[in-house]
Amino acid sequence: MGVPAHRAGVERLLASYRAIPPSATVRLAKKTSNLFRARAKTDAPGLDVSGLTGVISVDPQARTADVAGMCTYEDLVDATLPYGLAPLVVPQLKTITLGGAVTGLGIESTSFRNGLPHESVLEIDILTGDGQILTATPDGEHADLFYGFPNSYGTLGYSTRLRIQLEPVERYVALRHLRFDDLDTLQSTMDAITHTRSHDGVAVDYLDGVVFSATECYLTLATRTDEPGPVSDYTGMDVYYRSIQHESVNHPKTDRLTIHDYLWRWDTDWFWCSRAFGTQNPQIRRWWPKRYRRSSFYWKLIALDRKYDIGDRLEQRKGLPPRERVVQDVEVPIERTADFVRWFLREIPIEPIWLCPLRLREPEPAGAAPDRPWPLYPLEPKRSYVNIGFWSSVPIVPGQPEGAANRRIERAVTEFEGHKSLYSDAYYDEDEFAALYGGERYDGLKKKYDPNSRLLDLYSKAVQRK
Repeated sequence: MGVPAHRAGVERLLASYRAIPPSATVRLAKKTSNLFRARAKTDAPGLDVSGLTGVISVDPQARTADVAGMCTYEDLVDATLPYGLAPLVVPQLKTITLGGAVTGLGIESTSFRNGLPHESVLEIDILTGDGQILTATPDGEHADLFYGFPNSYGTLGYSTRLRIQLEPVERYVALRHLRFDDLDTLQSTMDAITHTRSHDGVAVDYLDGVVFSATECYLTLATRTDEPGPVSDYTGMDVYYRSIQHESVNHPKTDRLTIHDYLWRWDTDWFWCSRAFGTQNPQIRRWWPKRYRRSSFYWKLIALDRKYDIGDRLEQRKGLPPRERVVQDVEVPIERTADFVRWFLREIPIEPIWLCPLRLREPEPAGAAPDRPWPLYPLEPKRSYVNIGFWSSVPIVPGQPEGAANRRIERAVTEFEGHKSLYSDAYYDEDEFAALYGGERYDGLKKKYDPNSRLLDLYSKAVQRK
């Protein structure tokens, strides 16, 4: 988009901020979202971010990119791959924005070596609640905002420009799908790979896993390569997550993808959630337009279901109770993963489950506090975690409180020394929420950078759905 176009977009953003009445909450004026919690309706105008959707520049020598806050990872990857470069972490879904992944957290199969998306940010321009655009860096005047911005979900401001690090990639990715028939062996293997970044003498550049049951689970080990050869295509009739499955625990199944298709391997079927719309049925898939086989379109269908209660009405016609949506990602310490997954499979009837190991990057960012540098999502440095993702619904049991299954998961995550992402429904009380997500550190940032409370606070947004 270039610097002049970006400047024009920032001016439109500031003009829209000034047009919002002082008594109204400042929000984004955007039609799409990757959040899975309802938001309160408002008649007030929103922030015009229409001019902040592109890549400003790529510096292949420095391996950095300047990116507008509303740029999607789909557009970002399209801009960097021609240079043989990619963001250090590319979240799984094409329409996730860079600004969204930084302020709301993101993760993918490089996270066991590259951490989370905000850890590759070098500097951020942020429109704060009081209408200023501040440049935050790890060791600058606004370092507190730099470290407090991740997991703030727009309650401290919105990013207009981010400078991020990039890493070299090769044209192809070679995959090994390892099957396990018990969770403890899977856990110990995942832990070893996270530390050594290799398995059986072969480097591992990407690592994630899928649990179909306690006796059928997989790790996918992927390695960058320039070696030419045939590649698979999971944008057509074949479904990626089904390609992982095989019978032998002794012999990995192998596969190859282009780097582009590897980065978006989960998007075509929104992991496995497309099955809810029949898209995995070959008779339907054959006629389902390819341009609509992507997560953003399935999300629109979910939004329609939420608006008109389509799913619950269909369940009622079958004589079945309505269902509670359980769409969550949680992080638990890697040594607690097998026990947590066993608890989950026993208590919550959802499968498959996604696994993605992560560690905060080492060395710690310059200027960061030595204990927990990202206060609103305080993972421990030098400790390995596993993101566990589950996205479905369960029957509502009459007489139980709203969100009963989600509440049980929240309690279990805390008991397992974990954390829960806030992109979906949350039910914590205020004291517990403060203890988990920044507490006094967050309150201090809020008073400093949004003194007139033009933006919602994190509890109001994440739990009270305002």
